[in-house]
Amino acid sequence: MNKPIAVVLLSLSLMGLSGCIISVKPEQHGQADWQQREDMNRKTIASLAPGMSIEAVTARLGVPDFSELYHQDQEDIQVLFYRTHRNHGDGTTSKDECTPLVFKQSQLVGWGETAYQQR
Repeated sequence: MNKPIAVVLLSLSLMGLSGCIISVKPEQHGQADWQQREDMNRKTIASLAPGMSIEAVTARLGVPDFSELYHQDQEDIQVLFYRTHRNHGDGTTSKDECTPLVFKQSQLVGWGETAYQQR
């Protein structure tokens, strides 16, 4: 295509878009996203059962927000943290806004603050 013609066509198409306004309602983006995520994580965690494999849990919940792995008393302990509530309105997720899921030898043994403290 001839360069001057391409410039004219581009200018005309941009002029047609110059009056466009894109509106995003807060309930469609942002705030609703984290609320839905927290709600879904709480519901999914409530449906878990002790003894589930870490693979089965991550298949349901996805990638955790945080994770820890260490060796204690001849066992591998892994803790996955999933966001379930909001403490700070700062736009970031912190561990204190998550529910910990505790695994020993890749099997779910408990969840919540009590399970995390007793690990």
